[in-house]
Amino acid sequence: MAQYIITYLGGDQPSSPEEGQRHFAKYKEWLSSLGDSVVSPANPFKNTSTVNSDGSVTSGSTTSMSGYTIVESDSMEAALKIAKACPFLDMGGSLEVSELGKMPG
Repeated sequence: MAQYIITYLGGDQPSSPEEGQRHFAKYKEWLSSLGDSVVSPANPFKNTSTVNSDGSVTSGSTTSMSGYTIVESDSMEAALKIAKACPFLDMGGSLEVSELGKMPG
């Protein structure tokens, strides 16, 4: 079975702590519904730095990527179905789904 990474992009911040708690509860329910297909759930990014081509380092990200989840699935279509049910989409975010390749050796 192939592994797919679901990358979280953008999204609105909750307007209140209560809204954040409701969203997190929906997110946990979604992850729970995926059962054994979840390889690495809920990996948020924080304290990002960017290493530039000249070797300099700047604080922050150059993308709107905020985290990822890795799932196992039989096909890209099945992985996309999983992503379409993710409550992150309710926050105005988008998701990229990519099959993870395996490097030789």
